[in-house]
Amino acid sequence: MRPNRTLEIGTGLFVLLGFAALLFLTTQLPASGLKFGRAVLGYHVTAEFDDIGDLKVGSPVAMAGVRIGEVAGIRYDSKEYKAVVTLRIDPQYHQIPEDSFASIQTTGLLGGKYIGLSPGGLDNYLKDGGRIEQTQSAIVLESLVNKFFANYASKGGDSQSQGGDNRNKVESKK
Repeated sequence: MRPNRTLEIGTGLFVLLGFAALLFLTTQLPASGLKFGRAVLGYHVTAEFDDIGDLKVGSPVAMAGVRIGEVAGIRYDSKEYKAVVTLRIDPQYHQIPEDSFASIQTTGLLGGKYIGLSPGGLDNYLKDGGRIEQTQSAIVLESLVNKFFANYASKGGDSQSQGGDNRNKVESKK
């Protein structure tokens, strides 16, 4: 009986450890508002977008491919009908020009979204509570596919009817 009892306890501990690991990984995903660890310092700026796609709190903010912060908050402005995204920028990146450009980009073809910043040319820099004026919304893959097929269908319908007429004309000449 002794070896069987030890096997059961070992299996139970292994399953418990698996659930603990799953809980930890779940809290570390960008979509989760929960984070373990200390508060991260930095300054906050906002940017307004017409469409943020599936951007989530915790998504990276990058400049020239380097992660410089993360999305700290997302809310809807019912007066402007836009999504207001709050970005937390790490303190060592304190010289980002005020006229910088923010765009929502995708990692890979179907990957997650992140905010990409392109530097402006002014000598004035973003400060805590500042705002990025120039933005480009997310490109939603589904809408692009729908536009492509709608455009293809409209062109395809016209060319088929013209192609059919041309074939009849060629056949009648024989």
